[in-house]
Amino acid sequence: MKTYISTLRAINVGGQKLIKMDALRKLYENMGFQDVRTYVQSGNVVFKGGDIELFSLEKSIGQQIKTDFDFEVPVIVLTVDLLNQVITNNPFLADPSKEHSFLHLTFLASKPKVYDKEAIESKKEGGEAIRFSDKVIYLYCPNGYGRSKLTNNLIEARLKVKATTRNWKTVNELLKISQQTF
Repeated sequence: MKTYISTLRAINVGGQKLIKMDALRKLYENMGFQDVRTYVQSGNVVFKGGDIELFSLEKSIGQQIKTDFDFEVPVIVLTVDLLNQVITNNPFLADPSKEHSFLHLTFLASKPKVYDKEAIESKKEGGEAIRFSDKVIYLYCPNGYGRSKLTNNLIEARLKVKATTRNWKTVNELLKISQQTF
């Protein structure tokens, strides 16, 4: 069995697209996945399954959510190795002036065909920093992610891919959970 981490975009935010974590866990179990665990209320799921291509997992989970809850949700699935690589490669970790509590990672559903970096970077404010890679965008938002203009909506519009953002604590906790034997 292989361990996967899925992140769902925009559930349980502002009273929209509500999914209780026990219902989400049950959905994954009903799909045949094992050792399903959720983390916080924003759609983070660690689960085990067969060796399945990530795009296929994303599509089937998204379709099941549509069937069970009657709304569409972008789903991004990562392997433990990929999540570990993304964490290890965070370019802001080597900078002692960057406080980890202001780090965020925006996971991309696919490699963008067009990288409009300039349009995204032009939205930086007050000490913010951004670094791009094929599967993730690293953000440093010292005034808080909620105040930043470097949002999912901006990134999705400029790169033409679905995306979802997690804070540094959540990303590391998901890795920790995914590496546990359960």
